[in-house]
Amino acid sequence: MREILYVDMSTLSIERKPLPEKWHRYGGRALTDAIVYDMVPPTADPLGQENVLVFAPGLLGGTTAPNGGRLSIGAKSPLTGGLKESNAGGQAAHGLGKLKIAAIVVTGKPADPDARYMLTIEADGSAKLSRVDEWAGASNYALADAIKAMRPADDRYSTITNGPAGEAGLKAAGIAVSDMKGYPNRFAGRGGLGAVMGSKGLKAIVVSDKGLPYLEHADTEAFDAAMKRFSTALTTHPVSGTGLPTYGTNVLMNILNEAGGLPTRNFSTGQFEDVEGVSGEKQREVTLERGGNVKHGCHTGCVIQCSRYWVDKDGAYVTKGPEYETAWAFGTDCGISDMDVVAELDRICGEYGLDTIEMGNTLAVYMDSGAIPFGDGAAAIKALKSVFEGGAPGRIIGDGAEAVGIKFGVEHIPVVKHQAMPAYEPRAVQGIGVTYATSTQGADHTAGYTITANILGVGGTVDPLKTEGQSDLSKNLQIATAMLDALGLCIFVAFPVLDIPDAFVAIFDMAAAHTGDVWDTDELLRLGRETLTFERLFNEGAGFTAADDRLPVWMKTLPLPPHNTVFEVTDADLDAVFDFVPETAKAMGLR
Repeated sequence: MREILYVDMSTLSIERKPLPEKWHRYGGRALTDAIVYDMVPPTADPLGQENVLVFAPGLLGGTTAPNGGRLSIGAKSPLTGGLKESNAGGQAAHGLGKLKIAAIVVTGKPADPDARYMLTIEADGSAKLSRVDEWAGASNYALADAIKAMRPADDRYSTITNGPAGEAGLKAAGIAVSDMKGYPNRFAGRGGLGAVMGSKGLKAIVVSDKGLPYLEHADTEAFDAAMKRFSTALTTHPVSGTGLPTYGTNVLMNILNEAGGLPTRNFSTGQFEDVEGVSGEKQREVTLERGGNVKHGCHTGCVIQCSRYWVDKDGAYVTKGPEYETAWAFGTDCGISDMDVVAELDRICGEYGLDTIEMGNTLAVYMDSGAIPFGDGAAAIKALKSVFEGGAPGRIIGDGAEAVGIKFGVEHIPVVKHQAMPAYEPRAVQGIGVTYATSTQGADHTAGYTITANILGVGGTVDPLKTEGQSDLSKNLQIATAMLDALGLCIFVAFPVLDIPDAFVAIFDMAAAHTGDVWDTDELLRLGRETLTFERLFNEGAGFTAADDRLPVWMKTLPLPPHNTVFEVTDADLDAVFDFVPETAKAMGLR
């Protein structure tokens, strides 16, 4: 029986309750959405008493399902104002899954706004809150060291920590999750959920799963057979089996540059002339020269292994990856071609607890204002450090690209629903533009990753420069992605799933064998639709309308080199993406 752990920061009390029957098929994003929808008024202050913060492993968390250890974190977002789910790798999801904790729900706020607390969940299931005021303002890496010093030497535990950006209530603050070596470098970065954690006085969560086995299944033999089929699909597909393990997520840099869809210098062109310096190929070459790690998973059970560590010239660890989104954001979008500079900016974000996508966009917008030159790595580092070390531009950087753009009078601010765009140009990749425009999450590539068919030829081919088929492509991928997030599966499993029919069958076979419930194609897609319906209805209650499901006007009028295209998908096509919501809501009893 899975349970919910309710942590009331107002009374400093902890209570376990059985997972309600109505949610027994939910995990991950589906469960965080359901809980936030059920408990939080859509008009609530994101940093106020009424908001809740939910941590939930996927339905397959705590099992040996390949790439099934993703963690969903949900709340009303301080950045977008809507229902937000931010997704992270790391070890915490498996730890919670083994403890049969379906979700941690953090409510209320401490009476003392200066108080800091750590929630510790031991392997025997006991949980307690400890006051840790001495950790106020501590960075994520300092927290990792402090927690390690407190734990038994033979412990097996994971951490979920909040850096100074979250404590300060900054809208770009994320939440760090520890990886297999204990580094706090896996981030639920998007949407400012670190600020929600900070508002609740929660500085850290420690989850011990020492001695705990993986979860038992309703049908172990059937689960193991499905698991092996799924693993084979992941390791034999050219993207998940070769490209990502060899070059990491940054394998995409040269591909997007060649396609003319790599946003450069604040989305002013689709190609970067110095792209080689921040490419996945160069990253691998330098990492190998320095003796760094070029292949590991972000959590136990990952068979794709697209993570890596960046080390300095002396071979010392600096940060994760950097991942493609980070290399793009601090690299091409800022006109910077030095990966050591990108890695230092990534480490600063890791210490403070800031979203690298939002921060790269923010610095690019700041550069576009003329305050510092594009390509000036030293100036970019100084500007990012100013958030907590003083000087110009200061704390406003931590509130994201839109805040900086408005403050400094920048005309072209690449945001949707107040959230900055990731590393794909909507004018050159029309499908991703549909996802950015319509996603409940704000501009978010993972919400419906049309790069599959638009650029990589995975799951078919849809011409990225044309409008035909883009809205249907995005809709179907948004539904499928919500389903994967609910199960706790990494988004990269989508590559083989879209090309290998048995990979999709293996997913519902694993779900059925694990839970004992009936799962099939219809049930999986229903799970995705229900997840998105919670988000759409909540956002409507918060005041979102069709006008919010649009790209910035300048992307419809200003041609993007080298293709000299604009975003042309019609408003009618954008409005049709969520046409399934009324019927789904009625079937769920929500309307």
